[in-house]
Amino acid sequence: MKKFILRCLLGLVCVVLLVQIWIFTSLAYWRFFPVESTMFMRTYYWTTPNAKIIHEWKDNDQISDNFKRAVITAEDGRFLEHHGFDWEGIEDAIKKNEKKGEVVAGGSTISQQLAKNLFLFNERSYVRKGQEAVATWMMERMWSKQRILEVYVNSVEFGKGIYGVEAATRHYYGKSAKNLSRDQAAHLAAMLPNPRYYQDHAPDAKFKARKRMILRYMSHSALPE
Repeated sequence: MKKFILRCLLGLVCVVLLVQIWIFTSLAYWRFFPVESTMFMRTYYWTTPNAKIIHEWKDNDQISDNFKRAVITAEDGRFLEHHGFDWEGIEDAIKKNEKKGEVVAGGSTISQQLAKNLFLFNERSYVRKGQEAVATWMMERMWSKQRILEVYVNSVEFGKGIYGVEAATRHYYGKSAKNLSRDQAAHLAAMLPNPRYYQDHAPDAKFKARKRMILRYMSHSALPE
């Protein structure tokens, strides 16, 4: 029995190590090459009948600064200040959730969201959060802030099967991501908490309030160099 337990533990350790090696080598490769597919994209394709993925990579200089500022404003105001984990944001989220008695706010940074999108399934568990933390830690040390933001805006979801700002801009506005106006950039960024819902419910009051907030503060968001 002891040998069996030891073998199981050894097997588990090997699996964990292999996962970390996979994440490390993927991050090393994507440091220089476009990310063409993420775990979220693959999960959508596997679980959705007749699924169609719309995605087109664009380099950083081909994406409107308006959108990059809007995303930082909407998703991670302290993006340039933290090293993957915004402890003040996490503390604020905990206080809001305790006050409401339910989960109404999250403290995930752009880096954490990207780590989840690239490597993990969309499920709540301590194991997933632990792996997300490890992947985020590696990413922040292997990539620049500019690269993290570039990959994030190229891979985040904007509706059913729509991934990345270029695909979203083409779908909603019939133009390139480089030509997004302030209003259009704020509109897309406001979709990010729940893109599949807001895809069909743009008049939603919360959505409108979020968009107004982004438009008000996005000019103050600095971009990584």
